Parts: sequence; C-alpha cells; structure tokens
Amino acid sequence: MSRLLVLGCIAYLVVGLGQLAIGAVLEPMVHAYGIHYGDGGQLVMHQFLGGMAGILCAPWLIGKRGKKFVLLTAIGIMAVAELLYAMLPPWPVMLTIAPFAGIGLGMTESVVGAFVVGSSGAKANTAMSRVETFFGVGALLIPFAGAALIEAGQWKLSFGIVGVLSALLFALWLVWWPSILDGRPQDQARQDPALTASTGSEARPPAPEAASAAGRHRQAGMIMAACCLFFIVYVGLEMSFIHYLPSLLVVSNGMTEASATLVLSLFWGAMVIGRLVAGQLADRVGGAVYLLSTCLAAAVLFVLMTFFTGTVPAFLFTFIVGLMMSGMFAIAIVFANRAVPGAAERTTSLLMACGGIGGALVPEATGWFLDEYGPDATRWLFAAAAFALLIVMAWAASAARQSRSSLRIAGAQEQTRSL
Repeated sequence: MSRLLVLGCIAYLVVGLGQLAIGAVLEPMVHAYGIHYGDGGQLVMHQFLGGMAGILCAPWLIGKRGKKFVLLTAIGIMAVAELLYAMLPPWPVMLTIAPFAGIGLGMTESVVGAFVVGSSGAKANTAMSRVETFFGVGALLIPFAGAALIEAGQWKLSFGIVGVLSALLFALWLVWWPSILDGRPQDQARQDPALTASTGSEARPPAPEAASAAGRHRQAGMIMAACCLFFIVYVGLEMSFIHYLPSLLVVSNGMTEASATLVLSLFWGAMVIGRLVAGQLADRVGGAVYLLSTCLAAAVLFVLMTFFTGTVPAFLFTFIVGLMMSGMFAIAIVFANRAVPGAAERTTSLLMACGGIGGALVPEATGWFLDEYGPDATRWLFAAAAFALLIVMAWAASAARQSRSSLRIAGAQEQTRSL
C-alpha cells in the first residue's frame, strides 16, 4: 500500500470519528443542554455548512497556497474545534464552533479524496473504497466509544478523543508527506503505473474534433447536475438516518440511550464489510449498474422498515441497509470523475460540497419533522428519500450513457469522413 493510501486511510478514519461524534452522543447532549431534537439538528446543520464552505474553497486555496498548506490547515482547524467541543461551552458557543469543525472535517475529507482519486487511475474504485472503509471504521468505533462514555457519564470526551487523534494526524501528514503529490500530473503518472492503464468500461473516450464544444459542455453539465443532486440526497439521507436512528429506537422501542447508540455500530459495521468488496464489485459490473442496484435495494429496505418496526427487525434492516449503502459514496465519486474527466480536485470538491448541502439541510429538516410528526412518519420520510435517490441515480446513468453514445457516433462520423 502506497504512502498516500496509508495516510488517506488514517485521515478518513479520523474524519469518520469526527463526522459521527455528534450523532453518537446526541441523545444525552439534547438532555444536558435542555434543547429539542431540532436544536440538535441545527448543530449538525452548522457543522455541515462549514464543511460545505471548506470543500468549495479547497480547490481555490490549493491553487493559491499549495496542497500541503491547505491540508495541514484543515486538519489543524479540525483538531482545535473538536477539543473546544469537549469543553461543553454554552449552546450558542457550540453553534459557533460547529462551522469551524465542519471546515476542518469537510476540507480534509475532500482534499484527501481528490488526492486519492487523482493518483489512482484505473484503481480509483478500489482505492476510494479502501479509504472509505476506514471512514466506516471510524464511524463504527465512535458509537461504541459514545455508548461507553454515556454509561460513564463522560460523553463529552468523545469530542476530546477526536481532537487528540486529529492532532496526531496533523503530525503524520507533516512528517510523512507523500512526494507523489508534489509533482505535476504527468510526473505522477510516471510514478504510478496505474495512471497509464485503462480507466475501465465507464471511461469516456477522447472527444473527437467533430463533437462541438458546446455539446460536450451541455452533456457534462447534465451529468454533473445529476451527480450533484445524487450527493445532496445521499448524504442527507445517510446523515439523517444515523443521527436520528437512536432517537427513533428510544422513542418507539423503549431502548436505553446507550443501547440505542450501539445500533449505529451495526450500521457502520455493515458499511465496513460492504466497502471491502464494493470497489472490486463496481469494477466488475460497472459503476452505474452497481449504483442503480444498491439504490433500488436500499429503497425497498427503507420501505420495509416502515412496516416492521420491532427492535429485531430494526437491527436486521439497519445492517442490510448499511451493506447496500456502503459503496455509494466512493463509487459515485469515481463514476462522476470518469463521466466528466480532467478535473479531479474540482469535481470531487463540488460533489462533496453538494453532499455538505444535503448533510446540513436534511438533518435539520428531519429533526423538525421528528418533533412535529413523530417516529412513524419519519420512517416514511427516509423511504421517500431513498426512492428519490434511485430516481436521481437513474437520471445520472442515463445522462452518462447518452454522452458516451454521442461521442461514439461523432467519432464514427469523423472516421467516415477521413476515409
């Protein structure tokens, strides 16, 4: 495993811990501060809005200050913000810290993700699935830690753990910076043979001269619009589900806060298992087929969860949903970069920013929805979002297929004229 991939995996592990820390201790936090679930959703929203800002600024900052400066700054901000969380300041201060935590988490995730995609070539599905696996490991561990800390009455230390690990991550990237990131793209290709290999069945062929620039831009815009909407819905659904699932189990099933938090570990355990094979499976069947199949399965499972609400079915369906959703994020990033090639950092940052929009707005709306309409209606809200995800993915796959068909037709016409 290359140095970049090792550091990427460690970074995603810490980001996974940080992104899910609020959800792991949301129930005791709500009671400790004397607030409503909607207020907890506001904290999540502030953090994700900060993440979106950091993600959008990352490509521009890299162009101005360089990759190393931007990544180390992001990790440093993340470390400081998480340590401040652990002090449990007044709620308005928590809401002020949240955007900075989001900037650190979001920028670190997007920058590292862009580095991995841009340096992996034909192995991009496998590489991104591997680093996403470590995100899942972090998300798997934090509920266990949260549950133990809740039982000990020290749930605030979950933020302190993330802060300390972020500081260690800063030191690792500072000392062990991958030299491949310092070269030009052509230099990276010479260092990594995978970059010179075929990018698989979904890679778009070079556009022939006959294909108009306006047509290509329109097709690329359609694909990116569909992919952006996919990330808004996907991240919004995932973040809402994992942040409010423990609360649903407490309210509907009478579980204790600590026990309900452990269901998140079941979800993220399934995520880890699924991501171990998601990249290889997507390379075998194609990214579009993989995404459509898993979106359909997830939609059906969320509907079943509205009818079977007992504790055992909830745990079972949560595990299977985790398996189905495990590879969506990483495979969708690679799908978009292959469908619209040539700008890995901008494309990855834009998609993650859209994910930040979904992660900020949808949990906020879900918290309000849970307060107003209760857990049964909230389960139907999850099912509706899952079906929306399937529809958007079908749109993205159709747009990418039409784009490839147009290029093949244009290429054939160009060859005919040249004979």
